[in-house]
Amino acid sequence: MCTAYLSLGSNLGDRVQNLQEAIARLNAHPGIQVTKISSLYETAPVGMTDQPDFLNLAIEIKTELDPKNLLKITGSTELDMGRQRDIKWGPRTLDIDILLMDKQVMDTAELTLPHPRMGERAFVLLPLAEIAGGMVHPVTQQTVSDMANQVDGKEGVFLCQIPLASVCGLSES
Repeated sequence: MCTAYLSLGSNLGDRVQNLQEAIARLNAHPGIQVTKISSLYETAPVGMTDQPDFLNLAIEIKTELDPKNLLKITGSTELDMGRQRDIKWGPRTLDIDILLMDKQVMDTAELTLPHPRMGERAFVLLPLAEIAGGMVHPVTQQTVSDMANQVDGKEGVFLCQIPLASVCGLSES
């Protein structure tokens, strides 16, 4: 079993419901067990800014899937929940990014691990630091907590008081 960390976001429709459903769908897959869920954060969009704000969170999973098969599952979950990839950085019902998978490093046309832009995104690092602050980035050798403390844009990431962990019977970190 491998430990992986995913970032989830939604800014269309019922954002809370979208994230709850995504977590439940991932947890229902026989090769995936959701083990930790961060708090929920509201953030302004990045890239294309003329769209609704996002709700973001991070989850820890245990999986027997290899990175490419996990990417297939996350991609099909996005599509099944109405994700359309018409506009780069555009609005979406669901966005799932694989951030880290143990200490794996890979760079293929389909997937780069660790996620190549995670270190630039407060909306990724703040939730991730809650559940994996001591995790060491296999390339930079920094802890996730150190990365979160140094990232720009923290002032635009707001903690929400909406509990999601009960979806999988977990307590929030």
